[in-house]
Amino acid sequence: MNSALFGEHKTGQLVPIKVNTQDDFAFLPNPLPPTGWIFPNKLWPMLVKAKEALGTLNGSGKNLRDPQLLLSPLGRREAITSSALEGTYATPQELMLFELSPTKPKSESDPANEWKEVYNYYDALKEGGKSLGEGMPFCLRMFKSLHEKLLGGTRHRYTSPGEFRKHQVAIGSDRRYIPPTVDHLDKCLADLEAYINAEHGDLDPLVRAYLAHYQFEAIHPFYDGNGRIGRVLLSLMVYKWCNFKCPWLYMSAYFERYKDEYISKMFKISTDGAWDDWLEFCLRGTIVQAEDAIRRCDALLVLKEDMEKRINDHGGTVRSQRILNGLFSSPFVRVSSLARKLEVAYPTAQEDIDRLVKVGILSQIEGVRPKSYAADEIFAIAYDPAESLR
Repeated sequence: MNSALFGEHKTGQLVPIKVNTQDDFAFLPNPLPPTGWIFPNKLWPMLVKAKEALGTLNGSGKNLRDPQLLLSPLGRREAITSSALEGTYATPQELMLFELSPTKPKSESDPANEWKEVYNYYDALKEGGKSLGEGMPFCLRMFKSLHEKLLGGTRHRYTSPGEFRKHQVAIGSDRRYIPPTVDHLDKCLADLEAYINAEHGDLDPLVRAYLAHYQFEAIHPFYDGNGRIGRVLLSLMVYKWCNFKCPWLYMSAYFERYKDEYISKMFKISTDGAWDDWLEFCLRGTIVQAEDAIRRCDALLVLKEDMEKRINDHGGTVRSQRILNGLFSSPFVRVSSLARKLEVAYPTAQEDIDRLVKVGILSQIEGVRPKSYAADEIFAIAYDPAESLR
């Protein structure tokens, strides 16, 4: 790690270490809150706009009869984009078809490895929200549980899922950043846990969440999966600390779009104490992501009303409406899984699907076996890039 990059305003200490017999340094971040730093006046208008956008989003979510209408596609998009930031890729179609029939990867090169990891990320998000709802605080036990959920049963099983690292790691092939040594790890994590659970009336909770996100990434407590777990925790902190009905805000699509800036701005906190630039970047992203989610929610509601009318105009049944509601949670369906879910015979489930095909709600996916169907209009609104909704 190039120690010359760390100036007088660095936010931690450089600790001498040996890496492969070579002299180097690890970075030991100072505990939060940042010493001598106050939230800058110039960012107040952006913070107000971000909180207004989040308030509108939370209001939109509260007005939904079924929050999963918005929560499921947002969560899956988060899983896909957060994983892509770390070089793990799955398309929305691959993820949802994998969800219908999870399979164990047959080899290291099997693409199911990546589908499984993305699927696990979505599971970790849901587990974290459930744990908070049951009263668990943000704690090291939660960090480990989320990490085990993320990497358990994947090709990363040899990197100790659910356990903090016991050896030194470095980030980047050129060791651009070296996080705290193992003998400092417990203290760093204990300080972070204390900060997360302390009262900080002088800082807006949204700001505090972004400070904590940097700190988690700077500590880098696991062998692998730190970026993804850090972004899961970020979504959960915003949800909990801003008193939302559900975790509506997911930042990974913005971070992935501006990946180089995301990484460099966190690094500049370490080297130069550039908290203002980091928070400006994050608040701008909050506005972008909240407004994107609001547009998707509005479009999904309009589409749902239209699809309900199509069904009713063609003699739809109660079962058809139930299938439609499920499609807004996951716009892919198979006859066999639908028959089990509805507890009807296979031919009956096929007739139900054919009825939805006839009114243009479902279409068969070519080249996929077993036979699968997709609600293309739902899929487009929920998973297409943000620009397609503008």
